[in-house]
Amino acid sequence: MTATFRKRRSPLPSFPGTWMTTSESVVYRVVPKCACSTIGQIMYYSDHGAFFDGDIHDAKSGMHKWALDDSQGPISDNVAQHKSYAFTCVRNPYTRILSSFFDKICGIQRNGKYYRGNLVPLLTQKYGIEVGSPDTGFEFDQIKSFRRFLLFARDSIRWRRPMEPDIHWSAMSGHISTYIVNGGRYDNIFWTEKFNEGMQQVLDGIETPHTIDLKTIPRFNESEGHGPKRLHPVEDYFDDLSMHLIYEMYKKDFRIFKYDFENPANKMPIGEIDLDEVHAKLGQ
Repeated sequence: MTATFRKRRSPLPSFPGTWMTTSESVVYRVVPKCACSTIGQIMYYSDHGAFFDGDIHDAKSGMHKWALDDSQGPISDNVAQHKSYAFTCVRNPYTRILSSFFDKICGIQRNGKYYRGNLVPLLTQKYGIEVGSPDTGFEFDQIKSFRRFLLFARDSIRWRRPMEPDIHWSAMSGHISTYIVNGGRYDNIFWTEKFNEGMQQVLDGIETPHTIDLKTIPRFNESEGHGPKRLHPVEDYFDDLSMHLIYEMYKKDFRIFKYDFENPANKMPIGEIDLDEVHAKLGQ
């Protein structure tokens, strides 16, 4: 009796975190904490002539998103053939993880609860992290708690314990690489710190049903106002050990996206992003 073997089908390429306008004018790979709310609203407006009423992350129509089943076919087809201009946006790793801490760990989310339910109690128990309370004006030692949070973030990224790394503090290079590894190619990667300049380059490279004037577009910071304000300059949160942890987690981000690791006070890039280098190093 002759055995027969079915040829296993190769899985289709996956493009998590990818958004595309319904007009297919542009494709965007979302990187959390890198102006994604504002970018998403600009894309939505460019198709519909109005902003989405609410947090753009909650939109289930009016834009293609990889998380929506009906969008996966159009996105896969577009990316495979590079039909549209594709871009993403990055941010200084020091300010990005600080933003993640104040928003996702200290802040009360839109549902009135802490992020991911039992995450904050877990961090309080295992790492001694304090986050204060809205009832007392979020009074706590921000620097001490943030540095303890960095230990947790490092543990989650390096050893995947006590949980898998969260998208808001996992490395930008990891997010951006999934698009390349599965066959996509970026036409532009720009910095949050030079947002108008970079976003204008994108708009200049595409045609949209509705014109966008970046000077009149509001900034959609969905995390603002539900947590404590940062009380100190960025550099005060990072001592030698903190900088070591940051480099361990984000070495590739600093190198590829040209940020200054040596000086946490300098949020601006110190070189130009080389797209060929990005595709070569993140496409492996």
